[in-house]
Amino acid sequence: MYILVIGWVYVALMMAVAEAMHVNGSVLGGIITFVLYGLGPVALVVYLMQSPARRKARKAREAREVAEANAADHAGSHPPDTGGHAAAAAVTPMGKEL
Repeated sequence: MYILVIGWVYVALMMAVAEAMHVNGSVLGGIITFVLYGLGPVALVVYLMQSPARRKARKAREAREVAEANAADHAGSHPPDTGGHAAAAAVTPMGKEL
């Protein structure tokens, strides 16, 4: 894949140089040619071609985080309450008795 990218950028660079060196051309025209015919399309193609790898890496990272969280829960990171005090009431009193 990278050989195509290198070739595309090379051809776009030669087009830009030809535009800049032409009698009716300009350096600004060469720069615009290189960006619009070279860097822009190549960046888009490379980004789209790497999307499966990014998705695979994201899923692997999420699976690793879930596995670490499960291991931490099962390893006793939250020990049971052994304070010896009675549990609190399920409903808080209103402060006024009838």
